[in-house]
Amino acid sequence: MFLFLPKYRLNQLKPDIINKMETKHNNYADYNQVARSPTLQTVLMVEKFIDQNSGDFKKTELFKKLPKKVMWQTFQVIMGYLEDINKIAYDKEGHVIYIWNPELYEKIKNRPDIKL
Repeated sequence: MFLFLPKYRLNQLKPDIINKMETKHNNYADYNQVARSPTLQTVLMVEKFIDQNSGDFKKTELFKKLPKKVMWQTFQVIMGYLEDINKIAYDKEGHVIYIWNPELYEKIKNRPDIKL
């Protein structure tokens, strides 16, 4: 990544900002400042579609089969979010699998030996 800032401006940046710009990012939204912020309605639509078609599609196929069109950047942000909160995972072939289980959560949420 290239920074086209005058030296006096570069010195005004906080060290944590400089470190973020120099480090490798795993999350699409971290390194793409143009990434679209999805609406709640879009996130829920994608999550519901994944839940209904769990294990049927790989990421790109899933994107193409969504009931409503979404920009690829927005889709990437949603997929990263759902993976971060442990609602989806990928099998070894790359198929998207919905792993959230609300019934199991309700059973174990009040157990003293489990901290959520």
